[in-house]
Amino acid sequence: MPLGLFALTVSAFAIGTTEFVIVGLIPEMAVDLDVSIPTAGLLVSLYAFAIAIGAPIVTALTGGLPRRALAIGLMGLFTLGNLIAAVAPGYAVLMAGRVVTGISHGVFFSIGATIATSLVDRSRAGQAVALMFAGLTVAMVVGVPFGAFVGQHFGWRAPFLAVAGLGLISVAGLFLWLPGTIPHNPPTGLHSQLALLARPQLLAMYLVTVFGFGGSFVVFTYLSPLLTDVTGVSTGGVSLALMLFGVATVIGNLLGGKLGDRIGTRKALKVVITGLALSQAALLLTASHPLAMFANLVTWGIFAFAISPIVQSGVVAVATAEAPDAIDAASGFNIAAFSLGVSGASFAGGLIVAGVGLMATPWAAVASTLIALAIAQWGLRPHHGYMSV
Repeated sequence: MPLGLFALTVSAFAIGTTEFVIVGLIPEMAVDLDVSIPTAGLLVSLYAFAIAIGAPIVTALTGGLPRRALAIGLMGLFTLGNLIAAVAPGYAVLMAGRVVTGISHGVFFSIGATIATSLVDRSRAGQAVALMFAGLTVAMVVGVPFGAFVGQHFGWRAPFLAVAGLGLISVAGLFLWLPGTIPHNPPTGLHSQLALLARPQLLAMYLVTVFGFGGSFVVFTYLSPLLTDVTGVSTGGVSLALMLFGVATVIGNLLGGKLGDRIGTRKALKVVITGLALSQAALLLTASHPLAMFANLVTWGIFAFAISPIVQSGVVAVATAEAPDAIDAASGFNIAAFSLGVSGASFAGGLIVAGVGLMATPWAAVASTLIALAIAQWGLRPHHGYMSV
């Protein structure tokens, strides 16, 4: 594979690490910044919101720019955002750094797959995209738990400095190894992209993503205080829990894709979302028992991340049948839906933690997941043969 593809993979690893490393550091950050735990949780919420809202707009505005220069510039902006976070004198500046990083994250992934496929012949396009996104997978398994471990032992600023270093390596790799000219078709205008939301089947799948995938982050954003205050594990145990959850996400991603291919989008979503609701409800019983809680985290992670490939393949199938000229835009909206779900759920989780307490968050997650199940049941219908019942 071309070296430029490995530079994209390192970029994806850095981006995936910085998005969720905060989950393992929220208690420490809240104390050091003199803010509440829910306020610290907004560092996850607004990062995701920046991806969901900023990325489609900035992607449309930068559609005519050369891909090589844009990719390098985005990773430079990403690196700057992490440096701002690392040296931030207070909460407001830290939040500004997170928003800058979130926007660059969203736009980079909007163009990354196209760049990856341009580096290889058509027969290896799928492998190229998979290799790039493997960076995200490795980030969940290694980067996030290791970053949390580093932050717990050397201060919460250390992971941001480390990710900024990875950002510089990515910039250098992209500069050295991406070709001077990368062919691309400029994306459709923002108005044309928004018109996709008027298509009922696409809108239904985006809502499944928001409520089904996103709902887990009512709990996951505040997993660290839940584990230390309720389950009674050490900070080292939090890093182990994040690693187990990361491994589960890899398994879930693989199983979800296979299940969707085997029984169809709608059936697969109903199976996976039902399992997710049950695993979230089980948190109410397992949270006070360490071994049971760790086992519960694995099942929860599998079901939560099995949703992603099912919905994404379903979106592509629907867009291919109904809007073949806007497949990339349709997929991009699903990425935005992931981030919107994370943003809304983590914000709601902060309100719940501040008002009712940590152990109320699983109830909210279950409620959100059941909304997704209802949409899968009654909002998704077979149409022209592209979605199995």
